[in-house]
Amino acid sequence: MKKLKGPELKMPALKMPPFAKDLYEDLRDRRLLPLVALVLVAIVAVPFLLSSGSESKPVVVKPAPKPAGASASALTVVRSTPGIRDYRKRLRGRTPTDPFKQPSSPQNLAGAQLGTTGNNGFEQSEVTTTTSSGTTVTKETTKSSGGKTTTKKETEVVVPGNEEGGEKGGQPSEQVNLYSFAVNVQLTRIEEDADTHKTTKKTQTRREILPPAALPGEKEQAVTYMGISPKTKNPLLLVSDAVTSVFGEATCLSGESKCQLLEVETGMPMTFVLGEGTVRIKLNIFKVEPVLHGHY
Repeated sequence: MKKLKGPELKMPALKMPPFAKDLYEDLRDRRLLPLVALVLVAIVAVPFLLSSGSESKPVVVKPAPKPAGASASALTVVRSTPGIRDYRKRLRGRTPTDPFKQPSSPQNLAGAQLGTTGNNGFEQSEVTTTTSSGTTVTKETTKSSGGKTTTKKETEVVVPGNEEGGEKGGQPSEQVNLYSFAVNVQLTRIEEDADTHKTTKKTQTRREILPPAALPGEKEQAVTYMGISPKTKNPLLLVSDAVTSVFGEATCLSGESKCQLLEVETGMPMTFVLGEGTVRIKLNIFKVEPVLHGHY
């Protein structure tokens, strides 16, 4: 039989990458090819071995042995009916109270402090009693300052129909007292003569200065007392533009190159230099106290 002639097919020459060839030769030289083959076989066979060995055998459950005796075969089921607990037993040790009746015991304000909720040191309580001749109004004012509490009572008889004593029907009109924090300050003015270099001092003490107030005065103003800080209760001083230097311990609240608002402590003197330095004002606030300054 004759062979058919046709074009000869040549298989392409397969070349291994240099990296794989170097790795193969290195393993062959070190005689590690059997070990690598064993690792590959183990990687393929381990999942099959684990899956076949994970099947658990069924557990045979044996029935529990029956109790001996005729009485043990009968079971008695009792129905539980707890119900609602009697409120008389639950509230036996308590005394009933009226929720709409205020307690008779007076409020204890011994530990109250200035600025706390419910007692700011200047609350006013009024007790009104009616008599046959008219209306008697008793006002009790409690003030707290520096840890001391003072109580002042005022009694006033209001005749029905009197317009000055109250509103229509003789009832007393509500009055709100206005309080402000005043300071007691000691001021010393020191002036030096430019020619003779002699100094003159003049000291004065001013009490109950209400804010805003120019110190030492309107004509020669160094600072302005603006009240107290709501956080620290320390006096606040607004520095005048005429002041060129300030000496003393204080906290600057406003201003960068030149402080405009100072917070000072009581008993700490401050010195303010005016103009070219010939006049100095020494200021020492030694007390801060609340003062009644009006009504509305």
